[in-house]
Amino acid sequence: MTSRRFRPVGAALAAVLAGCALALAAGDGRAPGPAPAPRASTPADVCASLVSYWVKEALRGSVWAGLDWEQKGLSNEQYEIHDDVLVAARAEERRAGREAAAVFADRESRRRCEAAKGATGSSENWRPPEERTAPPASPSG
Repeated sequence: MTSRRFRPVGAALAAVLAGCALALAAGDGRAPGPAPAPRASTPADVCASLVSYWVKEALRGSVWAGLDWEQKGLSNEQYEIHDDVLVAARAEERRAGREAAAVFADRESRRRCEAAKGATGSSENWRPPEERTAPPASPSG
């Protein structure tokens, strides 16, 4: 009876393949970390995001910048902030370029929206988000 001998290259290849298979099956051995907690947006966050977005769209000359305040999702007060920030951002653009104007729009929108606590109370169309609760029980008859 003859016995087979492993050649060194074959043995090394078998060991590498077995190691790869084990590594793939086991992952990297670390437990996954916790998922980041969702961050709740404040009215000022929403205001600043909306106002700066629409100011930058106007600076770019986007066709969508011509929408009215309701179509843009702004309250009356947010729209006033938008108009003021846009005038100042256009001046900044003439002075220092469009990139500087976009940075200015972000910063000034944030400042004005925080000072106005989100600027949401001036529109009859604006409603705070509804709290989701269990549906009311149906009356038993």
